[in-house]
Amino acid sequence: MAKNALLEIKRSLEPHVGQKIMLRANGGRRKTIERSGVLEETYPSVFIVKLDEEQHSFKRVSYSYADILTESVEVTVCQGEAEEFRISYSNH
Repeated sequence: MAKNALLEIKRSLEPHVGQKIMLRANGGRRKTIERSGVLEETYPSVFIVKLDEEQHSFKRVSYSYADILTESVEVTVCQGEAEEFRISYSNH
């Protein structure tokens, strides 16, 4: 079950490689970290985001698909001026 969920999340991210995304991650101790960047690559267990350089001191971050499944990371794809949608796993 969980393996299929992770594969489904990976497949939902793959078409958006090269597009701008917004990340909202749990930073611990009630902190939320918000970052923006470009979805650079998807791998079997993780995905890589190249961060906007003017906003961050490091260039790339990686997260696992399990982070999305457990909702410790929210990924929102930006598709234009006002068009955005969130990548998540729905258990139907």
